[in-house]
Amino acid sequence: MAFTNVCLWTLLAFMLTWTVFYVTNRGKKATQLADAVVEEREDGATDVIIVGAGVGGSALAYALAKDGRRVHVIERDLREPERIMGEFMQPGGRLMLSKLGLEDAQKATGMTVYKDGKEAVASFPVDNNNFPFDPSARSFHNGRFVQRLRQKASSLPNVRLEEGTVKSLIEEKGVIKGVTYKNSAGEETTALAPLTVVCDGCYSNLRRSLNDNNAEVLSYQVGFISKNCQLEEPEKLKLIMSKPSFTMLYQISSTDVRCVFEVLPNNIPSISNGEMATFVKNTIAPQVPLKLRKILLKGIDEGEHIKAMPTKKMTATLSEKKGVILLGDAFNMRHPAIASGMMVLLSDILILRRLLQPLSNLGNAQKNSQVIKSFYDIRKPMSATVNTLGNAFSQVLVASTDEAKEAMRQGCYDYLSSGGFRTSGMMALLGGMNPRPISLIYHLCAITLSSIGHLLSPFPSPLRIWHSLRLFGLAMKMLVPHLKAEGVSQMLFPVNAAAYRKSYMAATAL
Repeated sequence: MAFTNVCLWTLLAFMLTWTVFYVTNRGKKATQLADAVVEEREDGATDVIIVGAGVGGSALAYALAKDGRRVHVIERDLREPERIMGEFMQPGGRLMLSKLGLEDAQKATGMTVYKDGKEAVASFPVDNNNFPFDPSARSFHNGRFVQRLRQKASSLPNVRLEEGTVKSLIEEKGVIKGVTYKNSAGEETTALAPLTVVCDGCYSNLRRSLNDNNAEVLSYQVGFISKNCQLEEPEKLKLIMSKPSFTMLYQISSTDVRCVFEVLPNNIPSISNGEMATFVKNTIAPQVPLKLRKILLKGIDEGEHIKAMPTKKMTATLSEKKGVILLGDAFNMRHPAIASGMMVLLSDILILRRLLQPLSNLGNAQKNSQVIKSFYDIRKPMSATVNTLGNAFSQVLVASTDEAKEAMRQGCYDYLSSGGFRTSGMMALLGGMNPRPISLIYHLCAITLSSIGHLLSPFPSPLRIWHSLRLFGLAMKMLVPHLKAEGVSQMLFPVNAAAYRKSYMAATAL
């Protein structure tokens, strides 16, 4: 027995020593990268080409230009975009948003959740020691937000914002040198730079030339605006656990309310022939609480434009080609149920900016490649947590006649409405205020066990035990594939977590 204990302690000591050695060496490599010898750049040359001037392209152009980079942004259409997504900025993305300046956005402090005639308020925690900023979100018109960002970026003298359609990337021996594009005059021309950032959205036509990553369509979000009205408690997003899936209402200005709901891909009513409007009146509206129903129907009755967008998911994959990086929806997508896309994007921008700051010259393709690889690892604590949560949460919100699935849905509502640590912990995750994979795993497991407990009460009959086992299996199917796709080792590696926190806090200097 004593010999066995000695062996166990020896093995544990060896494993601990190996772990410390591995982490230390990873840290040294990161430090060596940050202290890389810088070189002089050519005067007048463009440092970075950014394809796309949406939220990501404009914000990145502004951030890099503030660091002295010369940035050329090429956007297909500089008119104000019209979208039903990208209208809600979680607290985790607020820091950079405040630095980019959007003074007229609508403040949001949490959400009200409705299910089967009951309602519960879930607010962002105000006493989160890990999040030392204002714990509130912002909602706004996406198009106005994008135009404000474009104006902010183009106001800097070293940013050139141009309307044009990028046709292809210019490649030499596996290194991207720039782009070929058609300008607003219809002339085909080229732009060259040592670093090209592809940030042209979920419909990117350049992604396929960089990797074989394909997006999976999950469902469709349908939305419209009800004008000249205001929600009761406009600072709370309204989430209705309706059928076939969720419905949301939230204030995007002092007079406009966004109404959005999800339909599954196998049953999409036509918008053009009026079927969708009828679907809203006959199927969605009766499930919406009376105090919200009038606002929902106002937009339909006044003939406001209804728009549908596919919801997609796509795991982030690095390109093997040098001199180029993908960002935003061109790089990584998750279900928009938790409104986290812009938050992850701005987080990525902070990380990339900080890694590029020590390099005064971006002409060394090998150094750029090292930075991009480090970026991919460091982003994992935030992106993997949010991606996994978004995809799992969206599955829970889908209504079902299956008793195990419905128990999981009810368990999620009960968990959010229970108050205390449960509610504050989940809202910190949803708001990007605590982007830690361990916290995510803890809360998802707690929801699962709570749902099983509810399913087994008042006594565990054989049928209830069977449904409980099925519920546990469903929970694992929601969690494990997403964790595996994101990379468990990268998510949980302590150096990545520390590097992410350092990058995020560096945003205060923006």
